[in-house]
Amino acid sequence: MRHDESRALYDRALSVIPGGVNSSVRATRPYPFFIERGDGAHVVDADGNRYLDYVMGYGPLLYGHEMPDPVRAAVQSHASEGPMYGAPTEVEVDLAEFVARHVPSVEMIRFVNSGTEATVSAVRLARGYTGRDKIVVMQGGYHGAQESTLVEGSFENAQPSSPGIPSSFAEHTLPIPFNDAAAAERVFEEYGDEIAAVLTEPILANTGIVHPVDGYHERLRELTDAHGALLIFDEVITGFRVGGLQCAQGKFDVTPDVTTFGKIVGGGFPVGAIGGKAEILEGFTPAGDVFQSGTFSGHPVTMAAGYESLKYAAENDVYDNVNRLGERLREGISDIVADQAPAYTVVGTDSMFKTVFTREGPEATDDTGAGDATVCDAGCVQDESCARYDYCPKTGADVADAETERWERIFWQEMKERGIFLTANQFESQFVSYAHTDEDVEETLEAYKEAL
Repeated sequence: MRHDESRALYDRALSVIPGGVNSSVRATRPYPFFIERGDGAHVVDADGNRYLDYVMGYGPLLYGHEMPDPVRAAVQSHASEGPMYGAPTEVEVDLAEFVARHVPSVEMIRFVNSGTEATVSAVRLARGYTGRDKIVVMQGGYHGAQESTLVEGSFENAQPSSPGIPSSFAEHTLPIPFNDAAAAERVFEEYGDEIAAVLTEPILANTGIVHPVDGYHERLRELTDAHGALLIFDEVITGFRVGGLQCAQGKFDVTPDVTTFGKIVGGGFPVGAIGGKAEILEGFTPAGDVFQSGTFSGHPVTMAAGYESLKYAAENDVYDNVNRLGERLREGISDIVADQAPAYTVVGTDSMFKTVFTREGPEATDDTGAGDATVCDAGCVQDESCARYDYCPKTGADVADAETERWERIFWQEMKERGIFLTANQFESQFVSYAHTDEDVEETLEAYKEAL
C-alpha cells in the first residue's frame, strides 16, 4: 500500500494542529492514514486504499458507514430545516422517552454533547445530590478528559495523571482496582461518609475489554446503598452496544442510580447524556440547583439520528446479527490464538472484541491451548471454571502489563497492510457493525492467521 497523500496531509496537519490530530488516539505510528470516505463496513483513505473497518469511529457506528434509510431521511430532513434553534424540539422528547422506556435505570435524561461532558455533569450531579465531594473510580477506567477522573495511583495516594490538573482535584478522587471487592470495602470503611458516588464502566471498555467477576457490581450496589452514595455506570461505550436496548446494566441485571451515555445514542453524531432516577436528575437546573447547560445540547440532527437509529434497532434484527458476527470473530480468533499464540487472551462480548497480548497462559497440551479443561471459547467472561481464569486480565493494570508495544508497533501495522483497520493500541475496543458480513469475518480471520 502507498500512503503518500496521508503522509503529505499529516505534514500539513502538524503545522496547524497539535500533534497533527484532534484526538490523541488517532496519532498512529509512523503517521495516521487520512480517511476520505466510508463505505458500508469499509473506509477508503486519501491514497485510495480500502480497509475493513472495526474501529467504527471508536464505537458510535452501529450501522457502519451506511445509515439505514429512515435514519438518513431523518438526518437530511432536520438538517435541511435549519442547523439548530436554541429552543426545544419534539425529537429530543421522542429520544428521551425511548431511552426511558428501555434502559432500567432511566426515568429522566439530560442530553449533552460528548461522553466527557456527560461524565463531568454526572459527577457534579452526584456531589450536588449527596452534599459530598469524593468519587470512587476504577484504576484503568476511562471517563473522558475531565479533571475529576484523570488520576492515577491508589486511593491512599492519588495523583493527577496529566499535567494541568491541580493536585487538589485528585484529593477528592479515590482510585481502586476493578474487580477488587475487598478494595471497595476498604475505601468505604475509610471514607464512606465522604463518598458521593462510585463511577465505573460496567465493563472496562477502554482497557482491553475487562469483564466484571461474578458478584462485583452487586457488591458495589450494596456498598453504595449502605453508605448513601450513588452508583454511576459509565455506558458511553457499552450503551446500546452491550445488552441491546437495555444496555450493559440490563445484561448484568444491576441497576445504577445514574447512567452516562454517548456514541450510539446519537446515531454517530456528537452526543452525550446523563440518565437516572427522576429524584436525582431533577437536581439539574432549572428543576434544581446543580448547574448544567449547553448551546448545542439536544441538537435536532443528533436527536433525530439517535432516535431513528434506536427505533430501527428495536424493529429489526440488528443486535442478533452484530452479536452473532462478534461471536464468530471471537471464536475464530480464539482458535487461531490457541494454535499460534496460546498466552494471548481474546476478550469481548456482544459486538465488541479484542485480543490482549497477555504474557502468560495455561500450558498448551492440545489444540484448545488448555488441556482437557473448559475454556471460554468466544472471549473471556471471567468464568471461574475456565482454565484461563487465573490468566485473564481482571484489572486495567493487567492489560497494561501485556505486550502493548507488540500490538502497536508490529501487529497493528501488519493488519493494516492486509486491509484490516483495527484500533491502534492494545487498550481501545473494536466493534462489529450491521454492515459487516460473514465474508468480512472470514477475511479478517485469515488476516489474523497471517499477522500472528
